[in-house]
Amino acid sequence: MKALIVDDSRAMRLVIARILQAHDFTIVEASNGREALDVMEQTGPFDLALVDWNMPVMDGLELVLALRKDRRFDEMAIMMVTTESEAKQVERAIAAGASEYLMKPFSAETFAAKLVNLGLAA
Repeated sequence: MKALIVDDSRAMRLVIARILQAHDFTIVEASNGREALDVMEQTGPFDLALVDWNMPVMDGLELVLALRKDRRFDEMAIMMVTTESEAKQVERAIAAGASEYLMKPFSAETFAAKLVNLGLAA
């Protein structure tokens, strides 16, 4: 399976990549929403996009909204992985089209449970 990690923190992309690689994902990275859209224009949809909320150029919520407006990405799971922890923010992300929501910091076990919820891991 293929996953796109979208986060402006190189360290966070590395942490997420290690967890996903343990679940046999192939990883592609982007540092903001605009870069992620450019990558997907070239490669098409991924099985999973992991999206930080707070990024320069195009934030995660804007990216989720853009992806859900494009029918090519209807089947792609989108997980917000962010420090935004208020219930209102979670509701906004889900309403925008996020499939799952994971708050930073997180454990590998919690992350794996979210993958199971999305049907992307056993």
